[in-house]
Order: sequence, then C-alpha cells, then structure tokens
Amino acid sequence: MMRHQTLAHRFVRNVPRELDQGVLYISMDYATAVHSCCCGCGERVVTPFTPTDWRMTFDGESVSLNPSVGNWNQKCRSHYVIQRNRVLEAGPWSKNQIEAEGRRDKRAKLAHYAQVTNSLSSGDSTAEGFATNPGNQAGARPSSNIWSRFKAWLTG
Repeated sequence: MMRHQTLAHRFVRNVPRELDQGVLYISMDYATAVHSCCCGCGERVVTPFTPTDWRMTFDGESVSLNPSVGNWNQKCRSHYVIQRNRVLEAGPWSKNQIEAEGRRDKRAKLAHYAQVTNSLSSGDSTAEGFATNPGNQAGARPSSNIWSRFKAWLTG
C-alpha cells in the first residue's frame, strides 16, 4: 500500500538535500525529478528525463511521469505510476521481469547513444543533446573515447 496517494509538484533549479515527503521536485535545468519513495520508506527516488528513461508531462496543473517507477534496487521494491499528481500502485515484478527490463533498457541506451555517436561522426553538429547542451561549450564534441567506454559499459 502506498503511503502517499498524491504528490505536490515543485519546479526547482536545485533539488534540496532533505526531501519533503509527498513532494515531486522537478529540475528542468538538470532534466530530472526527485522524490521520497511513495511507499513511505523514505528512500530518495531519482527519475532522469532522457530519451531512454523517463518523460515528464506538465499540463499546467499537474505532472505525470512515464514509464512507471520501479524501485527494484531498494528494500521496499515498490512500483507505482505518477499520473496527474496521483500515485497509482502498480503490481510487483518478478526477478525475471526486472532482469528482462534491465536488458531492454541497456539495449535502448546502446541504440540511442550509438545513433548520437554516428550523427556526431558524420559531422552533424546539431546531434541531439550536444549543440544545445549548456554544459557543452559551443556544441563541442565529446571525446569519442568517452563514448567508446560508455558503449563498452552498456554491452557489458
């Protein structure tokens, strides 16, 4: 049973060190949302916004996150959906389901970042995430060595 049935959302630049229970902190500067686990265990839950992770929708009044939040690495192993500020409990996953999702996630990241790497190597300086990334000076290309290491990490 979820202790928190709803979450208030707060758009912030920096997520506070101490989280208020029942609050979803959203940092557009860092493309992430952070909250205290909705089951009430108090664990910090970080949901980064990327093409291969979570997507956040703000309709002017409420926030939704997709896909669901599965806290498989936490003791509580809670699983829920945040939809229009409501917390909807989702069913538990088996070890096989969790492992299959981990493999799917790894493949999705590998495919996405391989596509970005290929765009960069073909001379496309507007490849997604680089030309407009404020931390990347004037759209400078990251070292291919970094991408090689990242790809190696993804493929195990």
